[in-house]
Amino acid sequence: MKLCRWIVVLALMGAATAVTAQDLKSPSADQYVPRLGDIMSAAQTRHQKLWLAGKAQNWELSAYELRQLKASLVEAALLYSGIPVSNVTTLEPALQATSDAIAAKDGRKFAKALGDLTEGCNACHRSMGRSFVVIKVPADPQPFANQLFAPPARP
Repeated sequence: MKLCRWIVVLALMGAATAVTAQDLKSPSADQYVPRLGDIMSAAQTRHQKLWLAGKAQNWELSAYELRQLKASLVEAALLYSGIPVSNVTTLEPALQATSDAIAAKDGRKFAKALGDLTEGCNACHRSMGRSFVVIKVPADPQPFANQLFAPPARP
């Protein structure tokens, strides 16, 4: 049953990275399983970094951060059966729209797609009885003052 859940989530989320049979095994009792809050904190960090990279029009970094965000969402759904698969899969249109905007290098579409993705996150939180966790499109890059978000200069 758990393997089926993993396959459904991966298929519906369109996981772009290679997945091996080892990745699909349930963690054993002696393996570390991150707490859901830690996975979601990583997702929140990726969300902010995605916005910062998109705002700076660093589309390569934006694509990377989107993949990392998607991986966090898939990980949460796979490791925590209390999260309905439908909650994660309903984010797919917003994730795809964000990916499409990045591929098109379109800042306006990116901003709209990220807003839709952010609302999707909040809808999931509300459906899980966690409406007190509200994500917003970032307004201040201060937490990541140690990283440059502009694309590197090309020689």
